[in-house]
Amino acid sequence: SEFLSQKYKGKLHPLHHYVFGFADKMARVGSFSPALTNFLLSNAVTGRLIKHIVGVAQERKMPRLAQTSYKSARAADATGHVPRPTRGKSKAVDPARQRVVLWTDTWNNYYHPQTLAAAERVLTEAGFDVQTTQGHICCGRALYDFGLLGNARTYLAKVFDRLSPEIDAGLPFIFLEPSCASVFKDEALELFPNDARAEKLSRQIWLLADWLEAQAPDWVEGRLQGRQVMVHGHCHHKAVFGGPKSEIALLMKAGAQVEMIETTCCGMAGPFGFEADKIEVSKAIANLGLLPAVHRATARTLIVADGFSCREQISQLSLREGKHLAEILDGSCGSSGQTETERG
Repeated sequence: SEFLSQKYKGKLHPLHHYVFGFADKMARVGSFSPALTNFLLSNAVTGRLIKHIVGVAQERKMPRLAQTSYKSARAADATGHVPRPTRGKSKAVDPARQRVVLWTDTWNNYYHPQTLAAAERVLTEAGFDVQTTQGHICCGRALYDFGLLGNARTYLAKVFDRLSPEIDAGLPFIFLEPSCASVFKDEALELFPNDARAEKLSRQIWLLADWLEAQAPDWVEGRLQGRQVMVHGHCHHKAVFGGPKSEIALLMKAGAQVEMIETTCCGMAGPFGFEADKIEVSKAIANLGLLPAVHRATARTLIVADGFSCREQISQLSLREGKHLAEILDGSCGSSGQTETERG
């Protein structure tokens, strides 16, 4: 990131740096008319042209925007909350119902809103009062890939300003996407080395599984009795948070038979696996361990992959779908691994 920042200092970056680096803005604009956006990105004429212009491999499928983002669906509900189906008596761990902030990251908000909805239900049923980040907000993770560090600082400064009440109150921030969470554990501290807000916020960052394992481990008991589950660890998860140990612990407490997929990176790594000149490397990495494990999984085996990129790689290079832990614990995945939303 620092090398690219210095290389392009005072110069224009290649077009694909801006397209991928500002993926959050692209998603936001596209979400105003998701059907049209998806059509333009996927049809044989405009889809091929767009991929050629921005350097995406023609065989790759562009991620599809959801018809309604998580935030839009939540705002449209009269109560201000996503409807939560009753799944038995909730086990409240704190009568005061501790407040937590569910970070609505770009990827799950615009592309996989069912994942954020599942996480909200899980946290609520586990005994927490869930609030979400308001408006369009992004950690700027994609900017680092292309050395757009000035823009990354601007993104983070906005986060600190807009969320200063929650930061000052010491509220836990619950993340679903490991790469986004790592921004506040790593990059933010380097870009803002003397900022007390950056330091304080870094101590309030939790991945969903780590939070549940620390605060409500008994809530999961019996929810996955007898199910077979494979777990793939995201690279930032392994590098910054020590890997999916909490995921495995929770799944085992839930009664599942758990297998950790022994592999390296999934090979997608954000925009890397989409780029035309890197796709063969991407596929080779995926075949080191991830895809062989996915291919031998039975139809009833659930595949946990918390990273958006990892789930994209699995769905694009196999006949299976990876699911976020939130969806698995929520019970919104059937025997085929599809969510209720997808089956509907």
